[in-house]
Amino acid sequence: MVALVVSLMVAHADDTGKVVKDIEFAVVDGHSLKLDLYLPENPKGSGLLVWIHGGGWRKGTREKCFLKWLPKHGYTVASISYRLSNVAKFPAQLHDCKAAVRWLRANAGKYGYKTANIAVAGASAGGHLSALMATTADNPELEGKVGGNLDQSSRVQAAIDYYGATDFILRSKTQPSRANKKGSVVYDLLGGGAHEKTALAKQASAAYHVSRDDAPLLIFHGNKDNTVLLDQSQAIVKAYQKSGSRVQIYVIGGAGHGGNLFYEGVNAQRLLTFLGASLKAAE
Repeated sequence: MVALVVSLMVAHADDTGKVVKDIEFAVVDGHSLKLDLYLPENPKGSGLLVWIHGGGWRKGTREKCFLKWLPKHGYTVASISYRLSNVAKFPAQLHDCKAAVRWLRANAGKYGYKTANIAVAGASAGGHLSALMATTADNPELEGKVGGNLDQSSRVQAAIDYYGATDFILRSKTQPSRANKKGSVVYDLLGGGAHEKTALAKQASAAYHVSRDDAPLLIFHGNKDNTVLLDQSQAIVKAYQKSGSRVQIYVIGGAGHGGNLFYEGVNAQRLLTFLGASLKAAE
């Protein structure tokens, strides 16, 4: 399998193992959606994690993947792109993420990773989408048909949310400047303020989709985060606990919205422990 990866035209080696970049997984209205694969030295039978970048749904790139180091621990990482809010409004972003998972399942044989159990992770806007991936499995309104492969499941078996929003109705009250104000990130995502587009705001909020069969969820959030308030993570923790689904949250003392401390040291070990337990349990 290593020989196969090396033979791929766009593959090259770096400190994570083998990297295959710019793989197109869908085209939507002329807009190309691509992903990058970061593979371990021996990708055959490796676990798969899908990374969703942040950027307020209006910017950002799959190049900014904070978990590129996971191949050193035997995981394949797929860092995906999705349509930004200046191109399409919600639920387009979630449709694109689900399309990527379906494509990854359909093409697993080419790269060697396992797809029975898939984890998804993301930061900020990517954390928001990761939480939605965990809570909206088999929801026909949010599945979409982007990229085809509709015979494949988009369900994930574990999710990691780094400081993402999960309840836009709550945010419209506690952070109206970011959720209701014209030109704000949520306004641009929904095509209007969360206080006005309440039905769509709920549809875009993972806390409103939680059910007993949702994927286990791991959350990291800084207690000094003024961009996405801690109450956003607390909202979905409460919903998960009420449903009986598995959730863990680590509140990082003194941390704001992002930073290396979320992805290294003790928090890296927390992630590895969660992935090992969640994906093995799903088997």
